[in-house]
Amino acid sequence: MRRSRSYLHFKSVGMKLFVILFCTIVILSSVLGLTSYYTAKGIITDEVAAASSQSIVQAADKLDFLFAQYEALSRQFAVDSVLKADIEMVNNPAAGTVKKTAAEDRIRRKLDSVKGSDDRLLGIRLVSKSLVEAESYKSAGTISLRSDEAIMGRMKQIVDAKGNPVWFPVRSKGFFDAYNEPSLTMGRLLRNIQHPEAEYYMLIEIKGKALTDVLSNLHIGLGGEIRILNPEGIIVYGADNALLGQTSSIKVDQEQLKRENHSFTAADDKGDSQLVVYQSLKTAKWTMMGYAPVSDFTQSASKLLYITLLVVLAAALIAAFIGYFLMRLIGRPLGKLAGLMEEGQKGNLQVRTHFKSQDEIGRLGSSFNQMMEQISLLAGQSGLSANEVLATSEQLVSASSATSLHAREVATATGDIAFGATSLAEEAEKSNRNVETMGLKMNDVAENNTMMDASAGKVIGVSNQGSELMKQLVEKSESSVEMMNLIVQNADKLRQSTHLIRSILTPMIAVNKQTNILALNASIEAVRAGVAGRGFIVIADEIRQLANQSSESIHSVSRITDEIGLDIENTVKVVNEAAPLFLEQITSVRESSSIFESVKQEMEDFIGHIGQSSLSIAELLQFQRQLGESMASVSAVVEETSAATQEVASMSSQQFIVSEELVTLSAKLEGLAESLKESLVSFNI
Repeated sequence: MRRSRSYLHFKSVGMKLFVILFCTIVILSSVLGLTSYYTAKGIITDEVAAASSQSIVQAADKLDFLFAQYEALSRQFAVDSVLKADIEMVNNPAAGTVKKTAAEDRIRRKLDSVKGSDDRLLGIRLVSKSLVEAESYKSAGTISLRSDEAIMGRMKQIVDAKGNPVWFPVRSKGFFDAYNEPSLTMGRLLRNIQHPEAEYYMLIEIKGKALTDVLSNLHIGLGGEIRILNPEGIIVYGADNALLGQTSSIKVDQEQLKRENHSFTAADDKGDSQLVVYQSLKTAKWTMMGYAPVSDFTQSASKLLYITLLVVLAAALIAAFIGYFLMRLIGRPLGKLAGLMEEGQKGNLQVRTHFKSQDEIGRLGSSFNQMMEQISLLAGQSGLSANEVLATSEQLVSASSATSLHAREVATATGDIAFGATSLAEEAEKSNRNVETMGLKMNDVAENNTMMDASAGKVIGVSNQGSELMKQLVEKSESSVEMMNLIVQNADKLRQSTHLIRSILTPMIAVNKQTNILALNASIEAVRAGVAGRGFIVIADEIRQLANQSSESIHSVSRITDEIGLDIENTVKVVNEAAPLFLEQITSVRESSSIFESVKQEMEDFIGHIGQSSLSIAELLQFQRQLGESMASVSAVVEETSAATQEVASMSSQQFIVSEELVTLSAKLEGLAESLKESLVSFNI
């Protein structure tokens, strides 16, 4: 019994629903009543503002239409060719009196006809820029001109407008402060570029009563008022002429003019809240504004306060009854559902509800049953996925270990390449020194031949000494031959070294290809692993990039090795070409020695042989210089090979480090898979 009545406890959902529902209904009823009261006031104010705004817009359109008519009239005067010709005629000193009089008469009759056709006009003038009465023209019944400082300032505004219309506020005594009734004035400069002396101020004076007639049907509230303000907030038009030219207590600023809703509330000079509506005129830079007290529109909304109190009392009674019903309807099923969820929390995924109702409680029970079934399926699928992840991680560990092993082999092979490049550099340096030694020997031979040529006359007397010198020459020539043979042997060693480098590069290329394949397999397995394998995709990409960089470096080393081999072949070719010359030299020297010993009277032939020997020595010196240049090129290529090999060794070390990190990450993945598998064991599926 205690279990079935648990929903009556204060901490139960049923009691909380009762309290919440009761408080909610009472509060909502109160809030609704008060909100209705203030909303009604707001709606009434907004509706009145919208209606008044429409009235203001329509009135503003009427004023714009009226002003546009007079602006169009001024444009007609500005483009009237006959009027323009008449004005130029009266200002032409060379024109006759008759023509001037006729032109002045046409101008006055035109002004009179325009004024006579519109009873809203107080007068129309064409005022000379000198403001002289005799040089100006006006319609019949218009008062004479004045030219005080204020009038001059207004005329300057017309000049600054550069031919555009300028509207002046309603003045109680007109534009020239000489009328007995208020008037609104539009001014415009009738420009004449070819005859500046014929430019006139056109003034169209409109009766203030015309504005009152246009706005006579516009009413805002019971005691509202209509005003027209300029951008500075000065009253341009108002029902009370005494307020013209004064600053309005309620203004419309530039920010409010940019709003779409042309209404707001503001306090007047007495502090009363006023509903203000406004609309900008399109012709003049003025704003039409109407305002009325807000209290005129909201008196009928006060009855809502009494209705709100009655509704709150009735809502409290209804809320108490509904709250108790909900306690029984919702609290009891939720208690049962809470017990089943506690069983599910303990790992029993076989619990199910048996709600038979078709409402949300029944749907909740059905959803709970479906949720438990989905959780059971999800737990089973998670177990299968954990097994797959574990198997994949084991494969990844194996692949990572193989990659690490290959990286270690690549590093070892790179070290061998570096050692071979160092040996090659030493051999190239040794060959270069031998070439330099050969050059020195060649120079010695050349100097000896020169001395022998200079001493040819003395050789006859000292033939025995000549024989000894020839023997020395034979020995030096044989030494040169031995040096050439040594160069050929060193070249063969260099050729073998290049073949060794190629044989070392071949397994490195194969290792790089295998690394690319392993990185691709790792990427595929990481994609299969889903979110858990995103990090391995990045690692596989890095391994593939390192393999590509290693491949490029290996290709560079192979290309440099080919260039070294080509240079070695060229060196061997040059040495082979020089070898016959050395043999010929030895033969010539031996023959000369036998001639010295047998026939001394043939010294002239010996001198000829000395000349041939000098020529051969010169050729040998030239070959020696070429051989020195080739050996210098070989040394430079060997240095480049050594640098490239060191770079490959550095990349191989980085690849080995990445492989070790991949092995570590693979081990972590395997541990996570084991952890996921163990966490799923606690569910009773």
